[in-house]
Amino acid sequence: MHLDVIDLKDFYTQPLGRMVRGLLKARIRARWSNLKGLRVFGLGYAAPYLAAFKGEASALGALMPDGLGALPWPDGARSMTALVGETELPLDDESADRILLVHMLEWSEHSHALLREIWRVLEPNGRLLLVVPNRRGLWARVDTTPFGHGSPFSRSQLTKILKDAMFQPEGWQHALYMPPFNWRILTRWPGFWERLGLVLWPAFSGVIMVEATKQVYAAIPLRETTRQGRRHIMPVPAGAITPHAR
Repeated sequence: MHLDVIDLKDFYTQPLGRMVRGLLKARIRARWSNLKGLRVFGLGYAAPYLAAFKGEASALGALMPDGLGALPWPDGARSMTALVGETELPLDDESADRILLVHMLEWSEHSHALLREIWRVLEPNGRLLLVVPNRRGLWARVDTTPFGHGSPFSRSQLTKILKDAMFQPEGWQHALYMPPFNWRILTRWPGFWERLGLVLWPAFSGVIMVEATKQVYAAIPLRETTRQGRRHIMPVPAGAITPHAR
C-alpha cells in the first residue's frame, strides 16, 4: 500500500525532504526555464515543485489523485489544488502545455490509461516531465522515503511505457545520488554528493527524470464519450482529504 498525502507532506518538512525538494526543483527549473504564458499542471504530489512557476504560468494547478488524497496549496492563499481521478482529469482536450508528474506513476495501477489521459489534455507537442524512482538506485530499496514505495523504473521500461502511450522521450537526467538517510553529513552538503555520485556511480541515482513530447501522428481517440462533469476543477478547501477520510 502506498503513502498518502499526509505522509508526503511530512517527508518534505524533514531535513532530507527539504534537501530533495531543493535538488529536484533546481533540475526541474533548469529543464523548464521559461513558462511565461503557458498552462502548467502538476499531477501526483507535485506541489513542492510548482511554486517556482507562480506568477509566470498563465494557469497553474496541483492535481492530486483520489487514491492519494489532497491538501490545499499554496498555504495561506486561494487553493490551486484539485482532487481528481487519475484517468479522468478535469481538463479539456489540449488544454495544458506542460504537465509535471511526481509521486504518481510508480503507484498507479493504470499507468497506460494515466499516460493516455495526460496525452489527451496536452496540446500538440505539449511536454510531460516525469520524476520516478530508479530501479537500480538505493532510494528504491529503502522505504523511509516516498521513493521506496511503489514500482521503480529503469530507463528502458520508461521508454517503452511512454512510446506505448504516444510520447517521445527526449531529455534524460538522473538525480539524488546521496544515500537516502537523514544524516547531517549528507543533508548539509547535497551538492557535493550529487557531484560525487555523478562521477562515481552515475547509473545508480535515486530518481530518473525524463521529459517527453506528445506525438500526434496517427492519433486514435481513446473513447467516444462525453466528458460532462469533468470540465471544472474544484479547489480543495482548508484541511486534508485523504483516502482514509473518505
